[in-house]
Amino acid sequence: MTDPAAARTDVTAINKIKRLSSQALLAGMIGNILEWYDFGLYGYLAPVIGAHFFPSTNPIASLLGAYGGFAIGFAVRPLGGAVLGHIGDRVGRKAVLITSVVLMGVATSAIGVLPTYQQVGLWAPVLLLVVRIFQGFSVGGEFTGSVSYLIETSPRHRRGIAGSFANIGSTGGYLLAAAAATGTVLLSAHDPHLHWAWRVPFLAGGIIAVLAYWIRANLSHRGYEPDPTDDDEPRELPIKQAFTQAPRAMVLAIVFTWGYGVADYLTLVFLPTFASKFGHLASGSALAINTIGEGVAICAIPIAGWLTDRVLRRRTMLILAFTLIFCAAIGFFVLAGRGAPVAFALAQFGFAIFLGMIMGSAPAMLAEQFPSEFRLSGYSLSFNVGLGFGGGTAPLIATALIGASGLGLAAAGYLMLGALLSIGALALMPDRSREPLL
Repeated sequence: MTDPAAARTDVTAINKIKRLSSQALLAGMIGNILEWYDFGLYGYLAPVIGAHFFPSTNPIASLLGAYGGFAIGFAVRPLGGAVLGHIGDRVGRKAVLITSVVLMGVATSAIGVLPTYQQVGLWAPVLLLVVRIFQGFSVGGEFTGSVSYLIETSPRHRRGIAGSFANIGSTGGYLLAAAAATGTVLLSAHDPHLHWAWRVPFLAGGIIAVLAYWIRANLSHRGYEPDPTDDDEPRELPIKQAFTQAPRAMVLAIVFTWGYGVADYLTLVFLPTFASKFGHLASGSALAINTIGEGVAICAIPIAGWLTDRVLRRRTMLILAFTLIFCAAIGFFVLAGRGAPVAFALAQFGFAIFLGMIMGSAPAMLAEQFPSEFRLSGYSLSFNVGLGFGGGTAPLIATALIGASGLGLAAAGYLMLGALLSIGALALMPDRSREPLL
């Protein structure tokens, strides 16, 4: 057994780390593959899920029901972030990394066996929403826990690229989800007897969960752990420390991640649905192009992270990326609404590059805002409030705006508003690129 005192990693030791650990990078990445595979899968298969769990003669109403479930999963994320963040700051990062993948693995597999509306009536959407609550709770601690772990197990001059591995994992999860959704749609279209095929991708999430658990249970690099000799001394709750000692960082992180969430979920999750529902592009074609777009983003993420360690500071990279999204929003949505595969591909790939710049820079930027003793509590709550309410409601709000106005470009306007929120927060946020961790 490892002596807890010997296992403790204090801030001084963290700042003296000289090499990146491949085991730590894999552990930080694998959980996000699982978490965002499921969230992406739910978004991509929203029309199918809407038809099975929220049946309606109005396709907009059915889609709104499915996206309502998407939003509920995000709404509970702050609670998960607060609880799991507390565990991570009081017990250690490893406990959070294991707990989050177990919860998500069980919940993801559960969706694959849920009865539909046709089978059990109103119980179907109720059960689906309950599972979404458990998923949201799990995600509340996964991403921020893995980012905190990644930057705490990396050298000072490599924190940008180390933190980017969390988003390589999340985008990899989306990539798997897009591929699975594409295969599901194509198979179902060719063989009507495979109406159950949408269940298979969710059940496959259980396999990823087992692999993630095994990797994380055998970690040798632990990241920050509190001093066990302090257990007998009364201490403030980590979340209370975050509010009293870093209120400005909390507010700015919430505003920034709100806009970040809008950009993320409108450009990579909502856009293929927009192209198929409002541009009349075949859903299989839209998902196939989106899958390639995820691959484009995954290539941009580590490049952006590396650049913020070597060339540009993180705040500069992020402001540049959100400015590009703001300027391109209307033009790219016009292209996506034309119903032509080439036009949609141009829009999807452009957004993927810009979002990759954000996802490669934001993890380290946000984690560096908080001291180690309450990093996970402060980071988790602010990140999940902003991304949960901003990102989780983005497809729902975009769909509602289009339905109310009759204008497809209403979604582009909401995207532009999100970009402006993030730019404003970044202008006021300190940049601690390549400085010692607090």
